[in-house]
Order: sequence, then structure tokens, then C-alpha cells
Amino acid sequence: MNLPFILDVSLGLIFIYLILSLLASEIQELVATVFQWRAEHLRRSIEVLLSGDAENSEEARIIQLANQIYANPLIKGINQEAKGFLAVLPRRFTWSIASFYRGFKKPQPGFQETVSVFGKENHSGPSYIPAETFATSLMETLQIPTLTQKLTESRLESFKNQSLNEIQDIIFQLQDQAIADDHFPQFLSTVYQGFAGVQADFEQVSWNFQQNEINLNDSMTRMAESLDRYINYFQEEMPKDELSGKALRRLQFIRKDVFNDVEKSISIGRLRPNIKEVVQLVNTGSNVYKEFTAAIQDQDSETYQNLHKVIQMLPDSVAKKLDVLADRAQTRVKNTGESIGTLRQEIETYFDRTMDRASGVYKRNAKGVALLIGFGLAVTANADALHMVERLSKDSALRDTITNNAGEVLRQNPNSSLVNLENLKNQAEQVLTDVSLPIGWTDVNLRQQIGWAPRQREIFPVFKFLSMILGWIISGVAIAMGAPFWFDLLGKVVNVRNTGKAPASSSDNQVK
Repeated sequence: MNLPFILDVSLGLIFIYLILSLLASEIQELVATVFQWRAEHLRRSIEVLLSGDAENSEEARIIQLANQIYANPLIKGINQEAKGFLAVLPRRFTWSIASFYRGFKKPQPGFQETVSVFGKENHSGPSYIPAETFATSLMETLQIPTLTQKLTESRLESFKNQSLNEIQDIIFQLQDQAIADDHFPQFLSTVYQGFAGVQADFEQVSWNFQQNEINLNDSMTRMAESLDRYINYFQEEMPKDELSGKALRRLQFIRKDVFNDVEKSISIGRLRPNIKEVVQLVNTGSNVYKEFTAAIQDQDSETYQNLHKVIQMLPDSVAKKLDVLADRAQTRVKNTGESIGTLRQEIETYFDRTMDRASGVYKRNAKGVALLIGFGLAVTANADALHMVERLSKDSALRDTITNNAGEVLRQNPNSSLVNLENLKNQAEQVLTDVSLPIGWTDVNLRQQIGWAPRQREIFPVFKFLSMILGWIISGVAIAMGAPFWFDLLGKVVNVRNTGKAPASSSDNQVK
């Protein structure tokens, strides 16, 4: 026995396991498709992400929140289903099998009957969701952008009313102090008319902001411009006396103190809520919630109703996670627009990390399924590892045939890292038409394997059958290793086998 012989036997055994692994992967892929294991595992992983642990992932509020996230158009667009009778027919068949399988499961808590993991009216779901899509869908489901806008609107409304009240107080004080002066009635009438214009401008700015036609900085700038026009008008029309001059200085002070630095005014007035405050809106005990509900006043309004829908829907675990993620986001940003983007990034990062762990769980589960399929295939195909080694050791013609076919397969797939499994399957089918592998339950193979055939009236060899079981176990584990593993190993063995003795260099020949 020499090294080339051992390599040929190893090459034959590896090639057989490559073919069987391709068949096993086809079976596993078919089963995973029928039962939608990837999509279902992703959905379960998202429920665990929302709940914080697997124990609470089946709570009704968690499942309902996950259903709403999956109902988002961004995620629904990922799950493209075929249309047309002929195209949908195979899917209906797999849905029926999956529904029958899930019918043996207990109903989820909060539900009267067992339904699809994707919801009562959905038969399937996406097998993969990008992190940015999930983050955006979650934030839209919880209405975080909308609540941010509404909270900003309420604060801008309060700021507008406060500013107008301060201007109005100046006018009232001027009126009270100059009531005995005959020159003031005409001037005060002019002042009130101008103030009415300021009120109209401020109201228009507030309305434009509510309609998302302008942003917060532009709103403050327009209010400042309106106040500038009023101050100029006031200065042009006022009589030259101390009371009017004092009122003008107070108006100019408001302009300088409140509107001179827009960003500073927004920050001091808390007009732009930070993301921490937005997240605290769903906490009924927080000051932000009390401020917001007091500003809304009308409990029948759509904003108030939507807020309470979010509060009722939001599980405590999700609220706590959002609070932590909001803290992280807030330390990295300065304004709300950036905060929302950073919060989205924090959710994306958390989602990616969770999915990495979920992917590891899925791979372990898939490995267990691969072992079961490998053992089943080893028994079904009678792939006895011990018998295959024996046949390859004794049958030189079989070794040569397998070696040649293995070399041809490698020649057509030179790069193992870019191997196309579909091409490998087609090539394996061609090989099976040319080579009689030492597997199967045929009389010829059983005679060679254990010296017994069903048609012959002989005592069944029990002890040899035990060796068959051992051979099946070895083959089952080998098949579960997967086709990529065996193809990569096949390439390495062929390279070693084809490497001969290095030729003598010209310098060595000259020495001799």
C-alpha cells in the first residue's frame, strides 16, 4: 500500500460523499422551503428581539406589534409572492402542508386558534430583512417621526403665544400709561393694527410648520422678520416721548433676546425636543407626556388617539429598549433631526447584532436537521462507509473511473470559493449515469457488502449488519458536513495527488 493508492481511495470516498451531500442539501432546501424555516426563524427572532427573551416572545402584545411591523409596506414589499393560477398553485400546496404541520401546535397566548406565524391572513414572510428597513418600519409603527413633529408643533405653538403675549403686554402698558394724553389714541390704533398683522404672520408660520412646508429654523426666522417689520412701523409712527421710547426699547429687547440667535432660542426654549423626550411620550408618568396631553387638550383629536394607541400597543420591553437606545443616540447628536437618524442607526446596530446571534441559532438547528437527513440518506441509499472503503480498495476500475470524473468536475469548477452548487448537481447526475457507485440495496451490492441477497435463501448475517450500522453512522455524519466542505477537500486531495516529484534543477545536473 503506497501514498497514491491511499489518495485514490480517499478521493473516491470524498467524491461519493460530495454527491450524497448534494442530494442531502437538495432535500434540506426543499423541506426548508415547504415549512418556511428561514422566514419563520426570522419572525421568531424579531419577536425575541422585541420581548428581550424567548420566554416572553409569545405575549399577545409582542405578536401584535410584530404583525404591525410586518404589515409595513417596506417589509411587505420584500416578500414578493407569485401571481397567476399556475404560479401560485405550487405555493398553495406548500402552504397547505405548512398549515397542516402548524395545526398540531398549541395556539399562541391571546389567540383563540392556531394561525400562521406571519398572521392570520398571511401565508409567508420574508426570509431576510435589511437592518435599515426594520429600523424604519419599527419607528413608523411606533409613530416616532409623527410624535416628534407633533411635540415640536405644540412647543412652537406655546412659544408663539408667549411671544405674542409679551408684545401685547407692552402695548397694554403703553395704553394704560398714556391714557390721559390726547396725542396717543391715533397712535395706539395704529399700533393695534400693526400687532394684528404680527398675529396673522405668526399664525401663518405656525400653520405652515404644521403642514411640513417649512422647518423650525425657517419658522423662527419668519417670526423674527415679522417682528422687525412691526418694530420699524412702530418707530416710524410713534410720538417723540419717553413712554413710546420705552415701549420701543422693550420691543427691541424681545427681538434681540428671543430672535437674534435662532439656534440658541430653539435650544433654550426646548422647541426642538430631543429623542429622549420623544421616547418618553409613551410613558404616561413622564413630564413630557403631561406637557403634550395638556397642550393637545382635545382628547378626541387624532393625535391624542394615535398616541394612546401606541401606548396600548407598546410592550414594556420595547419601551425600555427604546429608552436605552435613545440615551445612546442623544449623546452623539445635537438636534432632533440628527437624533432620529442616530436612533435609527442604533436600532439597526441592535438588529444586526441580534440577527447575528439568530443566524448562529439557525445554523445549529440546520446542522441538526442535516444530521438527521444525513443518517436517513445513508440508510436509504445504503451508504456504508466501511463497505465503500473496501470496494474502492479492491476495485481499481472503480477507483480510476471516479478519479477521472472527479478531475473533470474540478476542471469545470476551478475556484472552490465560487462554486455553483446547481452546476455541481447537474454534473453529479451525469456522473451517476456513468459510474456504478458502491451504494444501494441491489442484490449485487448486498452480496459484495455482507455476502447476502434477498433472493437467496440464506441466514441473514447479523454481525455484518452491525458493521453496516456503524458504516451508516459514519456516512450520516460525513453527509451532514455539506457539499462545499467535500468539494473543497476534493480539490485539495486532487492537488496533492497530481503533485509529483519535483524535477531536478539545472545546477544539480551540472554538479553530477
